[in-house]
Amino acid sequence: MSLNRYQETKIENDRYKTSHYPDFPKRQTDLYIISREQDRLDLLSNEFYEDPRYWWVIASANNLGKGTLDVSEGLQLRIPFPLQGLSESLRNAEDNK
Repeated sequence: MSLNRYQETKIENDRYKTSHYPDFPKRQTDLYIISREQDRLDLLSNEFYEDPRYWWVIASANNLGKGTLDVSEGLQLRIPFPLQGLSESLRNAEDNK
């Protein structure tokens, strides 16, 4: 499975349908943090993955991101880590379903 969040997006009659985010199984290497004041998903992604475009990985792993990049202060968040090799883990999890 690819880390491209649009991979499962369907296009019908020139309209985009729902994107299906992949599941991110828990791993021993995942990081857990408590969100701070003014944290945002894109800023956290940049902090941990050095790329703000992977905000959706954190959002998907924590059931967040429903219309905003803002994160409430004091939430425990799971950061799937490291991002390298994550697509291989997803592929293996998909094969075992």
